[in-house]
Amino acid sequence: MIDRFVLAALLACAAVPACADGPRVRAALPQAPLAGGPPRDAIATAAEAARVEPQAEGFQGAIQRYAWSDGALFQVYAAPGQVTDIALEPGEQLAGAGPVAAGDTARWIIGQSESGAGATRRAHILLKPTQTGLITNLVINTDRRTYRLDLRATSRTFMAAVEWRYPEDALIALRTAPRPAPAAIPIPDTPDPTRLRFTYRIDGPKVAWRPRLAFDDGRQVYVALPSLAAGVEIPPLFVRGPDGGGQLVNYRLQNGYLIVDQLFDIGELRLGAKRSAKIVRIVRTNAEAKR
Repeated sequence: MIDRFVLAALLACAAVPACADGPRVRAALPQAPLAGGPPRDAIATAAEAARVEPQAEGFQGAIQRYAWSDGALFQVYAAPGQVTDIALEPGEQLAGAGPVAAGDTARWIIGQSESGAGATRRAHILLKPTQTGLITNLVINTDRRTYRLDLRATSRTFMAAVEWRYPEDALIALRTAPRPAPAAIPIPDTPDPTRLRFTYRIDGPKVAWRPRLAFDDGRQVYVALPSLAAGVEIPPLFVRGPDGGGQLVNYRLQNGYLIVDQLFDIGELRLGAKRSAKIVRIVRTNAEAKR
């Protein structure tokens, strides 16, 4: 009888892995593949989607004016022997310890400068590569935002200057501006941000009333005046007609904006007599490209 119990115990022990000598080994479970492929593919795809390249309609003279967007990676092309000027928003200040950081500080010369004074003071970051073929990144921290740039050094092609326009800030200012008294002309509906087009450039002398930027929503043109224009005479706005002559148009001044109730290709703010007149032009760049 005892032999039968011993035999049964031995057979049970042989059937259970825990009774075997040595560590217990568990079968490996199959691992599900990572969604979207390897992490490096996801990183490359995201970086490519975030990259913003210079566009012809974004140039104002030699300055490329990017539309600011948080999370974007702005492309900057530089060349040995040439300085590229990165200009921040007027009044914006570098913030924190080491506010300007680059991946390759050995082969890129990076300096800081300023222009203007008071409310018009402006911080500048100056870039110059020491050789062609260099690729690195640049991060600029300020009291308003963080800029992320992708720097590439070429043999001849370079960008003389880069600055930004800030569509979201302009829209917020329009939304939060104090409303006039009931007797005043009511503020129009806030434009649909998905319809805004910033394809305008400002040409002319740097007078106190020179607009900061212009945009439209497909129906009206909004011309943003500088804060210095408060109390300063704003000249009339003329729109250039088919014959090349200027036509006075209906517009209104509200919350620091000239709001024109029509679209136009070229508008002119004129102050003074014919030959001595100071003229600032508001030019729709995509219309200019079609001609």
